Amino acid sequence: MGFEWIASQRVPAVWEAFLLVAFLLSLRLGALLLLTPMLYAAGLAGAVRVLIVLGLAFALASGLSSPPPAEALLHKPGLLVGAAASELALGATLALGVFATFAAFSFAGRLIDVQIGFGMAQVFDPATRRQVPVLQSAFDHVAVLVFFLVNGHHALLRGVAYTIERFPPGHPWPLAATVPMITRQVASLFSMGVALAAPVVACLLLVELALGIAARNLPQINMFVIGVPVKVVVGLAMLALWFAGLGDAMSRVYAFMFRSWESSFAAFPLPGGR
Repeated sequence: MGFEWIASQRVPAVWEAFLLVAFLLSLRLGALLLLTPMLYAAGLAGAVRVLIVLGLAFALASGLSSPPPAEALLHKPGLLVGAAASELALGATLALGVFATFAAFSFAGRLIDVQIGFGMAQVFDPATRRQVPVLQSAFDHVAVLVFFLVNGHHALLRGVAYTIERFPPGHPWPLAATVPMITRQVASLFSMGVALAAPVVACLLLVELALGIAARNLPQINMFVIGVPVKVVVGLAMLALWFAGLGDAMSRVYAFMFRSWESSFAAFPLPGGR
C-alpha cells in the first residue's frame, strides 16, 4: 500500500525543472571533463569521475534562476533528445579548447624528444595506458600539475558558469558559429607547442650545426657516437634552465583557452536581450 501511494505521487514541477537542468548540465560537464586529460592524469576511478560530474551539475543547477521549459521537454521526447545532443555538442566544443591547450604541451615534449634523441625511448603512461616518449610524458604531467597550482580549475569552472549564462541548458546555441573558434584552437596548437619548446629546440639546432661543422672538418671522428651524448646533456641542461622561465609561457597558453571561449561566446547576446 505504501509503495502504491509513493508511485501515485507526482514530482512537483519545480523539482522536475531542477532535475532536468541537472541532467542537461551533467551532459555538458561530462563531455567537457571526461574528454580532457585533467581527470585522467589524476588517476581517478570511473565512478569517482561520474560523481564529480554529477556533483558539479547539481551545484550549478541549484544556482540557476531561469530553468528550461521543463513541461515542453519532458512531454516531448524528441525535444529532450535534441536538447541532450545539443548539450553534448557544446561540452565537446568546450573540451576541444581544453584538449588543444594540453596537446600543445604534448607537442612541445614530443618535439624536444625528437631533437634530443629520446623519441626512440618509450615509457608506459598509467594515466592514458599507452607508450609515450619520456619528455612528452613529463610535459603532460607538468601541464596538469601547474594547471591546478595556478588555480586553473577555478577559472575553468568560472568559464563553465559563463557558458551557462550565455547558453542556458535546454536552449539552442549557434553550433555553426563556433567553427571559427574551433579552427583557431586547432591552428594555435602547433604555434603554442613550438613556443613552449622554442629555446630548447633552437639550442639543439645550434648543437647540430656545430656537430655538422666538426664532422665536415674531422671526418675521422664518429660524430654519431659523440653527438648523441652531447645533445642529451645540452638538451637536458637547456630544458632545466628553460623550466625556470616557463611559467609565463604556460600562463599564456592557459589564458588562450579562456580568451577563445570569451571572444567566441561574447559575440552572442544573453537570453532576453540583455
